[in-house]
Order: sequence, then structure tokens, then C-alpha cells
Amino acid sequence: MTLASRTQKSQRGFTLIEVMVAMSIFALAGIAILKSASEHLSSVGKIEAITFANWVASNRLNQLQLDPTWPPKNNAKGSMEMADRTWYWKQTVTKTNDNDLRSVTIFVGEDETHNNSVTSVVTFVAKPTNGR
Repeated sequence: MTLASRTQKSQRGFTLIEVMVAMSIFALAGIAILKSASEHLSSVGKIEAITFANWVASNRLNQLQLDPTWPPKNNAKGSMEMADRTWYWKQTVTKTNDNDLRSVTIFVGEDETHNNSVTSVVTFVAKPTNGR
């Protein structure tokens, strides 16, 4: 064997271009994973907020069912503490074709001005009977 053929056999490894291509692939994969994880965490936070807002709306609707006032008050507003946060609710009452039935929508959000609601829940409330 000559010296030149021994040198060629002993030089094994990656070229600079191969290393740079591999690093680029790993970098793109890392960026995609970080973006996916960030979006997942964001959606989990939104789902949590919607869940708590639905509970606040359900609590308000239960209070409304217990209130003997007829018809229910339109544009009533209030707040409720849940999960170490203050939730603001607003109710709108709409007349239906039946005079003894009203549609009530509860909007819930974390904004006191009620500009951005997290969720809304609709129910129907019947006029209380005399036996109540």
C-alpha cells in the first residue's frame, strides 16, 4: 500500500456541508416541536377559562331559577369569584312567543366592561306558578 491510499482510507467522517445540513434539520424539527407545545399550552388555557366561565354561567342560571321575580331582570350584571379569578356576568332577557316563557342568555368574561365574553349560555325560564 502506498502512503496516498492509506491516507484516503483513514479519512472517514462528515464534511462541513453534511454537518450543516444535519444541524439545519434538527433546528427545524426543534422549532416545530416548540411551536406545537406552545399552541397546546395556549389551547389548554383557553379550555380552562371556558370551563370556569361555564360554571359561573350555570351558577347564575341556578340563582335565576330560585328568584321568584317575574319577568327576570334584563341587562342585570354581576361578578363571581371562581378559581382565584373574578368573573363578570351579564344577563339579557328576551321575550318568546309564549308570554309565560323568557329566553335568558348569560355572558361571562374576565372583562368588567363585558366587551369580550369567554362564553355564553342560553336557557328558558318559565313564569313561576302560584304554588311556589
